[in-house]
Amino acid sequence: MSQETNSAPRVENKMGTMPIAKLLFNMSLPMMISMLVQALYNIVDSIFVAKLSENALTAVSLAFPLQTLLIAVATGTGVGMNALLSKSLGEHNYKKANKIASNAAFLYVCSYIVFLILGFTIVKPFYKSQMGNADMQIMEYGIEYLSTVMIFSFGLLAQIFFERLLTSTGRTIFSMTSQLCGAITNIILDPIMIFGLLGCPRMGVTGAAVATVIGQCVAAIVAGICNHKFNHEIKLVFHRFRPDARIIGTIYAIGVPSIIMQSIGSVMTYCMNRILIGFSSTATAVFGVYFKLQSFFFMPVFGLNNGITPIIAYNYGAQNRKRMLKTIKLSLITAFSLTFIGFLCFEGIPQVLLGMFNASEDMLRIGIPALRIIGIHYLIAWFCIICGTVFQALGKAVFSMLVSIMRQLVVLIPAAFILSKLGGLHAVWWAFPIAELISLTASLIFFIRINKTIISKIPDGSDIL
Repeated sequence: MSQETNSAPRVENKMGTMPIAKLLFNMSLPMMISMLVQALYNIVDSIFVAKLSENALTAVSLAFPLQTLLIAVATGTGVGMNALLSKSLGEHNYKKANKIASNAAFLYVCSYIVFLILGFTIVKPFYKSQMGNADMQIMEYGIEYLSTVMIFSFGLLAQIFFERLLTSTGRTIFSMTSQLCGAITNIILDPIMIFGLLGCPRMGVTGAAVATVIGQCVAAIVAGICNHKFNHEIKLVFHRFRPDARIIGTIYAIGVPSIIMQSIGSVMTYCMNRILIGFSSTATAVFGVYFKLQSFFFMPVFGLNNGITPIIAYNYGAQNRKRMLKTIKLSLITAFSLTFIGFLCFEGIPQVLLGMFNASEDMLRIGIPALRIIGIHYLIAWFCIICGTVFQALGKAVFSMLVSIMRQLVVLIPAAFILSKLGGLHAVWWAFPIAELISLTASLIFFIRINKTIISKIPDGSDIL
């Protein structure tokens, strides 16, 4: 791999020279495909679990808040690392980029230690706090599943770290490759371990967790190998390594808002589970199925985000406004197209979507109107998602955090609680489009402010668009 000097000859990074449409396609498509596959294996995972029983599906759904917290810490740290790396590479400060990567690796190790401890200590109290006196079989399934995922979370953390390194230097094809390897491994192992095929003992819900962990480890190994062989712009240096408080502080200054935003999602799902389980465990299962399904349409948009973040951050560092604006415009168009497909599916074929999860008559009765009501927010969410990415890439992640807090805590949960009292279960689902409409207003206000204070003051830069 390369030396650490700033003066060493380098090939000009494509994020500053390649035409934007081609670059966006080149950077984002691999990430979109890989995240689509990730969403697919999450859905397949739940489909297999649903074949065990509705209680098993509910148990996995109730694990979602802590799983979201785990992913929030991993991806949020990656957001901070990615933004700093891309900016440093845009400034051709390669020595600083190497230090950023090494300090980020240290943070991921510390994160694993925390989640390892949590996996041994809080899983049972966590389930009890959500369920109260609900079916104990659900709790048993959930503890088996979530403990395994938390204790062996080193695979997920390593996977996200190495994939973010690849993304920051524009090597998204290798990031896609690693995710595909992990997803395919998970999909293959799921039925084998859950149902005890090919001589494997029948492990039930635990089998789903073990398959997930093995898939994450495979993805981490592949991503690590790709970094070692192909990522020549960043070198991990641990000889005489000492944590740099300034770099760590900067990573978290950008990453913590992202962590908080996704952790808010964890709090939101926890609170929604508490509200819904008051009606029935089936209502909670429907909510879990919704989250699995919506990931299939939102994950490609998040993959798009992973591709555009380094493009915007790089050209911000390189002071090239035209390329930044072109990236934002094309991203908005692409995100709308993807979420509109989700809207059509939720409105047109909800019974088909629920049927994939072995839905009972009761689940169909609750789920069909629920999906149609929640699906309305797809018409709004695309703009808010892209705006949040722009805020983060420009170092204003706090705006994304404020919008997320407003949508998921300030509006969604109180609205869901009030509607549950006024109109029953059917009314609860309307909290989602209401919250999204409020977040749209906030996103517009913040985007106008950023355009005025940051984007408009950047030189036009290169005419290569």
